Amino acid sequence: MQIQSRLSSLAISLLAALIIGGCSSTATEPVDQQEPVAPAPEVVAPVEVVEEAAPGFAADNTTPVDGAGQPITRTFYFEYDKAILNPGDLASLEVHAQILSRNSDRSVVVQGHCDERGTREYNLALGERRAAAISSFLRSAGVSSRQIEVVSYGEERPQNPGHNSAAWAQNRRAVVEYR
Repeated sequence: MQIQSRLSSLAISLLAALIIGGCSSTATEPVDQQEPVAPAPEVVAPVEVVEEAAPGFAADNTTPVDGAGQPITRTFYFEYDKAILNPGDLASLEVHAQILSRNSDRSVVVQGHCDERGTREYNLALGERRAAAISSFLRSAGVSSRQIEVVSYGEERPQNPGHNSAAWAQNRRAVVEYR
C-alpha cells in the first residue's frame, strides 16, 4: 500500500505541475501596444432655430395675438358682486400689456359689465370697478394710462339675455377693445 500511496502522491504532484506549467506564458515576442481609439465624432442633426414672434396684431390689425399668432382673450369674467381678477387671466393680460407697450400709438377701451341683478347705479359702479381692475393691471405692467380708457355699461349690454345663473355668469365681465 505504501507503493500505491506514493504513486498516488507522485501522480497528484505531476498533475499539479502540469496544470501550473500550462498556465504560464511562454511568449517571447513583445506585445504591440494598441493605439487609443478616439471616439467617433458625434453627428448632430442641424436644428432650425425659430424665434417666437413678439405679441402683436393679426393680419386684420385689430385682433391681438400672442407670440405664436393665436388670438388672446379679450373678455375677462368675474365672480358675483366682485371686481377681482382671476389668476388664470393674468397671462392674457400680460400679453395685452406687452402689445400696448410695444405699440404706443394703439389704445384700448376697457368695458365693464354686470348681470341684471342690483340697481342700475350699483351695477354701473361695479362695472367701472371691474374695468378699473383691468386698467390697473395694465398700468402696473408698464402701459401708459393715456392708452387706456375705462367705461362701464353696467347691466345695459348683456352678452346673454337669459335670466338664469349661466346667463348672469356670462354677463359679469370686462372686455378689452382695441382702437
